[in-house]
Amino acid sequence: MSDDPICPLCLRPIPETAKSSLHHLVPKLKGGKGGPVIRVHQICHNEIHATLTEAELARDYDTPEKLRAHPRLAKFFAWVAKRPPGFHSKTPGGRRKRR
Repeated sequence: MSDDPICPLCLRPIPETAKSSLHHLVPKLKGGKGGPVIRVHQICHNEIHATLTEAELARDYDTPEKLRAHPRLAKFFAWVAKRPPGFHSKTPGGRRKRR
């Protein structure tokens, strides 16, 4: 049994050697500074910010459950869940523009 934390998005363990980061459930620019954060794989975090704007995150996607329910993100998390826990690759395309 592993003591590694579990990514609440793709539900894979996050080993110490994996790239990971903290995701603010409400973006800092939208009032989330000091608010709840979740540890996620870096690849999952990149996909969130490539898919949704800060405003969309603050308004509609402020929980892991809501993020997993987004159609594009759900498809991505299902795909990445089949990869090893330490898997990482560049996220295609650029980040969305901040509004």
